[in-house]
Amino acid sequence: VQLQASGGGLVQAGGSLRLSCAASGRTFSSYVMGWFRQAPGKEREFVAAIRWSGDSAYYADSEKGRFTISRDNAKNTVYLQMNSLKPEDTAVYYCAAANTIVVPTTTPPYRYWGQGTLVTVSS
Repeated sequence: VQLQASGGGLVQAGGSLRLSCAASGRTFSSYVMGWFRQAPGKEREFVAAIRWSGDSAYYADSEKGRFTISRDNAKNTVYLQMNSLKPEDTAVYYCAAANTIVVPTTTPPYRYWGQGTLVTVSS
């Protein structure tokens, strides 16, 4: 599975962005898809993840109610809608794929990673 993230950019606090992650490979629909982010000087952290069926989504506590993860298996694409953005959301956002039954919220189970897309939120 190869992943290509896009949609990052500069936005003012309170604004919105939608990230996309396009996947190649015929087995995309069987993978758990996740979004992580890494701010300068910090470790990569979990943001959200979604089961292969799209019926269950998981979020980090700080993102609940502001971010929404979704997927379109027909388009081999996963999305992260980010609303009410804050300066502390500034980071490089990565999409990742895990061939697991449970939905991981840590990095090791994710075998495939995209290149990252930079989100900058100005105050």
